[in-house]
Amino acid sequence: MTRTLNIAMIGGGFMGKAHALAYAAMPMFFWPAPAIPHRKVVVDVTAELAEAARRRYGFDEGSHDWKSVIERKDIDAIDIVTPNDSHAEIAIAAAKAGKHIICEKPLARGGEEAKTMLDAVEKAGVTHMVAFNYRRTPAVALARKYIEEGRIGTILSFRGTYLQDWSADPNGPLSWRFQKKIAGSGAVGDIGTHVIDLARYLIGEITAVNSIVKTYIASRPLQSSGFDQLAASDKSGKGPRGPVDVDDEMLTLVKFAGGATGSIEATRNAYGRNNFITFEIHGDKGSIAFNYERMDELEVMFADDPGDARGFRTVYTGPAHPYGGALWPIPALGTGYGETKIIECFDFVSAIVKGEQPSPNFRDGWITELVADAILKSGETQTWVAVG
Repeated sequence: MTRTLNIAMIGGGFMGKAHALAYAAMPMFFWPAPAIPHRKVVVDVTAELAEAARRRYGFDEGSHDWKSVIERKDIDAIDIVTPNDSHAEIAIAAAKAGKHIICEKPLARGGEEAKTMLDAVEKAGVTHMVAFNYRRTPAVALARKYIEEGRIGTILSFRGTYLQDWSADPNGPLSWRFQKKIAGSGAVGDIGTHVIDLARYLIGEITAVNSIVKTYIASRPLQSSGFDQLAASDKSGKGPRGPVDVDDEMLTLVKFAGGATGSIEATRNAYGRNNFITFEIHGDKGSIAFNYERMDELEVMFADDPGDARGFRTVYTGPAHPYGGALWPIPALGTGYGETKIIECFDFVSAIVKGEQPSPNFRDGWITELVADAILKSGETQTWVAVG
């Protein structure tokens, strides 16, 4: 009989929707499932919001007291989908209670805070994971497969971007994402860490950075409610404004431990870009290029192709590629954000059942925060900064 894992999800917003979908759908795709994730309790800031989340996301119960939920003996795993400033407190308490943990990115507001979380989960011996879901895109996993097989040879360079435009309007509301005490940083932590994770996943450890970090919009209108509105709604040039004390954009050169060089750019102020996650990787035997807005496609070029066939070709991911056998039966039939979360859920549940640590785990999350810290420090000092 397939094992059941009781999940308590802390947070009922946008990411709560994505995670709840994954718990419901994972066994439909990965069957037989390693275990069945059961949506036991969802926690939100008020009883009313928790009840609304319970009904919407299909949980048995709603609660507004995450501390009591964590202590329950019938809960196997804690899913943290709250603003960044509460990640550490919840994760450390969950670890002490012996619960397995998946935490949304960024793991923490900086390397020092992330290390306290890593220490807690390692001491407790629980399974732990950071939700950098973009590495679960089948085309990204295929890129790693090609690299590991030596298909493009020794890696020479990496260029990665994450460009969005949802905060380009200065009259977008002052989300918690623009407040350092809650978010830790701006574009660096919010979206830049995704590219850092992809770079580490595909190329290896980053050893040093040289960065430009900019804030373009110094203040924003105060939100009319306590909900995170990103900055895509309720735009208004009237009323009181609050200060923005995080970065809007960063651009950094990077050095990798293996000898490769590269660059990473992240901004939420690029009009016309929606979720423009890209990378291009050059080796001494070929190249790979990816654009998340065309997420079923991987562009590849192999140097040993005959002269009349040289150039990038498009591989459409499907059943023959990583995770493809569990998704859709025809290449390019279409995958989306939800599928990356379903795959993430499968890997998390599989790790719990096997008693292993998934990747990326809290150690990866901590290292990513060390890179982010170095980027911010380099932006201040305008010098190369070593990671760690």
